[in-house]
This record gives sequence, structure tokens and C-alpha cells, in this order.
Amino acid sequence: MRHAPILAAALLLASCAVGPDFERPAAPAVSGYTPEPLAPQTAASNVAGGAAQHFVPGREIPGEWWTLFHSTALNQLVAESLKANPDLEAAQASLRQARENAYAAEGAFFPKVDASAQHEREKISGAAFGQPGVHSILSLNTASLSVGYAPDVFGGTRRQVESAEAQEDYQRFQLEAAYLTLTSNVVAAAVQEAGLRAQLAATEDIVKADGELLNLLQKQFQLGAVARSAVLQQQALLAQARATLPPVQKQLAQQRNRIAALAGRFASQPPEQTFELASLTLPQELPLSLPSQLIEQRPDVRAAEATLHQASAEIGVATANMLPQFNITGSIGSTATTIGALFSPGTGVWTLAAGVMQPIFHGGTLLHQKRAAEAGYDAAAAQYRSTVIGAVQNVADSLRALQSDADALQAQVEAERSAAESLGLARQQYRLGAVNYLELLNTETAYQQARINLVQAQANRFADTAALFQALGGGWWNRTDVAAHDGASN
Repeated sequence: MRHAPILAAALLLASCAVGPDFERPAAPAVSGYTPEPLAPQTAASNVAGGAAQHFVPGREIPGEWWTLFHSTALNQLVAESLKANPDLEAAQASLRQARENAYAAEGAFFPKVDASAQHEREKISGAAFGQPGVHSILSLNTASLSVGYAPDVFGGTRRQVESAEAQEDYQRFQLEAAYLTLTSNVVAAAVQEAGLRAQLAATEDIVKADGELLNLLQKQFQLGAVARSAVLQQQALLAQARATLPPVQKQLAQQRNRIAALAGRFASQPPEQTFELASLTLPQELPLSLPSQLIEQRPDVRAAEATLHQASAEIGVATANMLPQFNITGSIGSTATTIGALFSPGTGVWTLAAGVMQPIFHGGTLLHQKRAAEAGYDAAAAQYRSTVIGAVQNVADSLRALQSDADALQAQVEAERSAAESLGLARQQYRLGAVNYLELLNTETAYQQARINLVQAQANRFADTAALFQALGGGWWNRTDVAAHDGASN
């Protein structure tokens, strides 16, 4: 009972840690992404990729969300990219490094035990002992075991370990962000390729139609039915249409190079998979998480939270450095003139020491280090808020884009249909002589632009659907091929 107060004081010191205890930031106090109520679904169009999309609040996001596009080629490409992408390998290695650093930091909780052995051959002079005529050459052998321990009285070591563990969390969520970025980029690249192929096919159809009309005009010119200016104008129009092919072909080739790089391949070794808009299915049921869930789901937000946690722990480390530092050391060993005599009676040596060091004057270094840590925490807190605001903005932008895409596609379908009917009628009337060539030319130009706009509108719906899944966090907590961090799911 006499030692109870001392024991209680020791336990109290062992359990406290200076500096703030980290608390997770509160969820944003907003319940939606738009000032007005969000429409439950988008507009629909009777064309490929024109189905209405329904927003389903609270629906779980699948870990392999790209499978919702129902494309075997896309699934294969994503799987290959996850296995071979070097950026992903770098993120995995960074996580392993941070984990080992956290383990290394935990070693400070335990005593340090070292063994040493030393053999010396030396000549001594008796002058140091008042006998200048005495000289001797001898051997000295020493073997010892030393123990050192620094009690973590004020929790500085615990805060250092906490900081290292927060860094590990940061790298874990950076890895999840790398997975999400990679899969999103692969899907976006596949959609872009499909859109470019559709645009290229539409342009080739236009070139073919322009060539057929040029042949007709040349025959009519030979018969004297049209002026040479009409033939020249059509030749110029055909040349302009052909001139639009190389830029699209260049973009398509560059997109194939990008896909190869994402899959961990060189540009000369592109993957076998190719993509067409017709091979992709537009997901019709889209999940929609609340902003309070979003901060749990977004890897970048969780990484910013880990950075904030690390900054909080660094305040404790800086505070503990201003307080007394305790140290306990001891050693035991043997010293003898021959190796065989080590550990024999009379050769044993030992030391035992305890010390305390209180910083008194360091030129203001420790104080300013503490203030710098506090400023670092403020910066991390502001960056966290910025990341949350950006995450909510990403979702809001994606929702607006999906609604706008659906409306734009609906308008482009009508525009293309009207332009096609108008062109067909104009060609028929031109053959009958009811309209002149200039009217036909204007109608054909309008149809060409409508075809291209329609293809781009179709591709935009697929691309912005993928962007929504990315903005919502991509369902990484539901992944089966990557172990999620304990407690990281919402």
C-alpha cells in the first residue's frame, strides 16, 4: 500500500501523451450536391447510349464498377492494367515502405540491447604513473552486454509512432487513389477510343458521300447541266472532308499509345482489345452517395485526413522535446589480457546509470519547432477542407455533366435526324433540278457536322458516367482483389 501512490503516478505518466489527441473532422453539413432538388433521372434518346439514367441515393458502389459497361474487352484491359501498370507498383512499394517505417518506430518502446567484443594490442608508458622508465606491451580483451532504455514519460515516442502510422495510412489511401485513377483512366481511354473510331467512321462515310456527289457533278458538267464552279466547289468540299481524317487518325493512334502505357506496355506493343461505342452498354442505375458518405469513400479525402492526423502527432513530438528526457543504461561484461581469461573470476565489470536531461536554452529552437508543428497542423486542416470541397464539387460537376449530356444527345439525335432527312430530300430535288447546287452544299455541310456532333455526344455520356464513379470513390472498399484498410469503409 505504501508504494500504491508511486505506482499510480507511474501508470499515469505512462498513459499520458502531450499534444492534442486527434479527432476526425466532422462530415460536411450539407445533404445534396445542387442548390435545387436533383432530377431523379436524365433525358432519354432512341439511339445507342441514349437510355435514361436513374440516380439511386445510397446505392452501394461495386468495387469493379467498370463491369457495369458490360464489355469483356474493357474488363480484360482493366485486369491487365492492374497487374502491369508501373505507377501502381510504385504506390504499392511506397505503402510497404511506410509500413516498415511504422514498425521501425515502434521499436523505441523497447529497451535496446547490444553485445560488443573488442581486442586491443597497446604499448603503455609508465611516465603517466610517475615511472618514466617503465614500458610495457599488452593485450586487452573486452566482451560486454549493454542495455539502454528511455522511458516514454511524456509520450513523445508514442506521438512519433502515431505520426509514422498516420503516414502509413496516407500511403494506403494513396494506393487506393492510384487504383481508382488507373481504372478510371483505362475506362476513359477506352471510351475515347470508341468515340474516335465512331467519328472516323462517320467522316469516312462523309468522304464517300462527297465523292459520289462529285462523280455526279462531273457527269452533269460533261453534259453541260452544271457549271464548272459547282464541280470545283465539290472538289474543295471533298478535300476538306478528307483533310479531317488525318487529325482523327492521329488522335486514335495516340489514344492507342495511351492505352498501351496504362496497361504497362510500350507503344509498339498495344493490347489486342479495341473498342467501339456499340460494344459498350450505358449503366442506367447510378449510385449517389451523400456528402457525409463521400468523405469516407474518397481516397484523396482519407489521405488528407491521414496527413492531418500526422500533423497533429507532430505537435506532440515537438512538445515532448521541450520536457525532461529520461534515460536508463546498464552494461555487464568482462575484461582480460587474454581471450581465454574472459569471464574468469575477477575479470567482471558492470555499470548502471540513470539520467534526466531538461532542455533549458536552445536559442528558441524547440519553441519555434513546436510553433512550426502547430502551423503545419493548421495548413493540413485547411488542405483537408479544400480536398473535401473539391470532392463534393467533382460529384456535382459529374451530375451536371450527365444531365447536360443526356439533353445534348437528345438534341443531337433530333438535329442529325433532321439533317439526314433534309439532305436526302435536297439530293433528290437536286437530281430533279428543283434546287441549285449551293443549297445542296449547305445541306450537306450541316449534315456532316450533325453526324460528328452526334458521335461526340454519345461518347460524352459514357465518359461522364465513368467520371461519376470516379468522383464517388470507385467502391474501393468493396474490392475483392485489394485488401481494404480496417475501418476504412463507410
